[in-house]
Amino acid sequence: QVQLVESGGGLVQAGGSLRLSCQASGTGFSVGVMEWYRQAPGNQRELVASITYYKATKYADSVKGRFTISRDNAKNTVYLQMNDLKPEDTAVYYCNAASRGTVYWGQGTQVTVSS
Repeated sequence: QVQLVESGGGLVQAGGSLRLSCQASGTGFSVGVMEWYRQAPGNQRELVASITYYKATKYADSVKGRFTISRDNAKNTVYLQMNDLKPEDTAVYYCNAASRGTVYWGQGTQVTVSS
């Protein structure tokens, strides 16, 4: 069983920065693609960024140039550096990780950006 634990959310003013972390733990697993999603109230969950084991990345158009996804394979941890935050970035942010054909999700961390 793989467990994901997120941290780093909080309240920040527009233009500020936050760094989210998500660590995958368990026994006998290997982690492939890791992703960050977000879900704002009343909206569907949307993909923010993804990163492969070999560190190829993709971003949603709305965050390109502001967010950076990275990972530390030795620690099974994925990060999301969020700069120049906007009120529309307010959401619960979830990470997921693919391992042996199964996608595991974290519990989510709240990010609130005030104007």
